[in-house]
Amino acid sequence: MRSDIRIAWILARGSERREWWRLSLTLLGALLATAFALAAVTVAAVPGQVSIPSAHGLLDQPGQRAGVVLTLVLLLVPVVGFLGQCARIGAVHRHRRTAGMRLAGATPLQVRRIAAVESALACLAGSAVGFGAFVLLLAVQGHTPPPAAWAGFVGVVLAVPVVAAAVSVLVLRRVVASPLGHLRRTGPDRGRRAALGFLLGAVLIATGAVLLLLPADTGGTPFGLMVLALVSLTGAGAIWAAGASAAYTGRRLTLRAKSPAVLIAASRLAHDPWAAARTHGALLLVTVVGVGFVGVRGVLLAELQRPGHPPEGMAFYTTGIDLAGSAVLTALAISLCGLAVGAAESLATRRRGLAAQAAAGVPYRVLAAATLLETAIPLAPALLLAGAGGTVVYLAYTTVVNNGFVPLLPLFVPLAVYAACLLVAATSLPLLRRVTHPSELRFT
Repeated sequence: MRSDIRIAWILARGSERREWWRLSLTLLGALLATAFALAAVTVAAVPGQVSIPSAHGLLDQPGQRAGVVLTLVLLLVPVVGFLGQCARIGAVHRHRRTAGMRLAGATPLQVRRIAAVESALACLAGSAVGFGAFVLLLAVQGHTPPPAAWAGFVGVVLAVPVVAAAVSVLVLRRVVASPLGHLRRTGPDRGRRAALGFLLGAVLIATGAVLLLLPADTGGTPFGLMVLALVSLTGAGAIWAAGASAAYTGRRLTLRAKSPAVLIAASRLAHDPWAAARTHGALLLVTVVGVGFVGVRGVLLAELQRPGHPPEGMAFYTTGIDLAGSAVLTALAISLCGLAVGAAESLATRRRGLAAQAAAGVPYRVLAAATLLETAIPLAPALLLAGAGGTVVYLAYTTVVNNGFVPLLPLFVPLAVYAACLLVAATSLPLLRRVTHPSELRFT
């Protein structure tokens, strides 16, 4: 293990200019994870009932602070997905160096371990920077947390690199480099997985809807836990649908496509269909939460504006709603950054093939359209399922409140997320122009 750490340190110090952006993104992800975790520990360390002038009393009661802590902890989910994307880029972008280590006698496990340690070193730097900024903020505000909180702070700083290393090992478990630098890809899909994926998502949504619509006294399970289970299961079904539909659509379009861009995109999807599921996983989960939140927000505000609710208490509820909305938007922004990283990783991996296609006469606009279609085709059905799951959540909340108001704005959330994903995928087009330059042919 000591030799692996030493090799990882040498590789990190000798990184090429192309790799520094990956290390910078990894450091940024660790910084965000550290900030969210430190904020959660700080709020959790507040003892008993207090009176905090800010946040309109949202942090005064222990039960309300528990909700804030849970929100901050859930923000770690898209950050972990973002770190996983950065780890995959590191392994693929350095495939020549990986091949050299394999030729020198390194095992696939050792290669993954070295890549994990390299990610952990970058995350350790990010967590250290985040902790330093956090301590400076405490000093400026004059706040002194209890000793137990400081133990939690140190635990967070040490846990972030460990979690990053574990995520790196997890996402790289199927990336096995041969001595020639070839990466093993997913084999051909045997069919019917797309139908099974949609069926799985539909069954999960229907099961969650039945559980949510049951009377509260028949189940014994809290409504909040049912909602959490529905969101998790729907997200899993949507992720499965993304990979299954990519395999099915890619295979069908390869045989029937008449457009060159569609043919190129379909061939890519058929070759590695589950890349879409890996890239869109956190984004689909955030979409489920976002659709449900927008619907619940509309129903709750409509209920608070009815006669009988004191207007002086509106600030308390709106502050909590705004905090939850900020958390959802932050998670969406992080997930979109992960999508951008995944799109860049895909182009960097295929730069030799793309340069060869450009040299053979394929126009740049065709390659650009194929790049966008690789995101658009598998994401559409997955977002459809994610939107359906979020719709069930807020419809169930509507039945609980029973005020007769059903907002329609949540139905447009998947469309907005879909448009944002296409715009984010378009940010990789300048990189596409670089990788299709004739100078990239020297790597073939």
